[in-house]
Amino acid sequence: MIIVTGITGKLGRAAVEDLLERVPATEVAALARDPRKATDLAARGVDVRAGDYEDPESLRSAFAGADVVLLVSSPDISPGTRPRQHGNAIDAARAAGVGRIVYTSAIGADDGPGFLADHTITEGLLRDSAVPHTVLRNTFYTEVLVNPGLHAAVQAGELPGADGGVPVNFATIDDLGRAAAATLVGDEHAGQVYELRGPLWTVADLARALTEVSGRPVAYRAVPAADLGPIAFVHDLIASGLFSEPAADLEKLLGRPPVGLRAAVEAVLRS
Repeated sequence: MIIVTGITGKLGRAAVEDLLERVPATEVAALARDPRKATDLAARGVDVRAGDYEDPESLRSAFAGADVVLLVSSPDISPGTRPRQHGNAIDAARAAGVGRIVYTSAIGADDGPGFLADHTITEGLLRDSAVPHTVLRNTFYTEVLVNPGLHAAVQAGELPGADGGVPVNFATIDDLGRAAAATLVGDEHAGQVYELRGPLWTVADLARALTEVSGRPVAYRAVPAADLGPIAFVHDLIASGLFSEPAADLEKLLGRPPVGLRAAVEAVLRS
């Protein structure tokens, strides 16, 4: 039995949808705090189970009979929360006799700044648990920068950025979910650490792609990060070089090149 956590979130849902293309639904269980939010999966034959990262007993019950668990990282980045929740899940998996844990970690988890350090701690908990595991060090989602908000940039004719011209290796949620699903089947992934990164591009490249796809000129404009509001911290991380290095693992797991910038822009502007 393969259990996928976080299936009411975008990454967990993408993973379970791809997994259902690989194995029968009867071999898949999906974990949610509120199973009522996954009735569509239950209707397709998936065993939807209740489980909460803050409730260790619920996790031990939910993980019963699991050969592999996809542990999707908690969305709660308040200090101390992720390590506690992830520790609960790892302890429950060990108690339930889970054969392997696949954890969605993050880029830079070996020495991550700020909230990324939660993943450093979790990877340590996995090593200490003695449960076989696979680590997926996911880059940030392409959708952080390539999203419906770009319609406003096309209308305005400019795209502001504080990235310093440093490239990013972002990847789409769907590609990262599909890569996660690929590691849930087969025996060759135990003990592996995968650096999941997409093709490199810059915010200036994004402005050029908007111009080409929309047919309207969109100019890149460098601004101070403080002018960018809530997204400023992402541009600061980009400028620091956190996302500037490529890796081949995502393409290897997908069996094809990851979705590139042009295709992502086309999908957004069609929406």
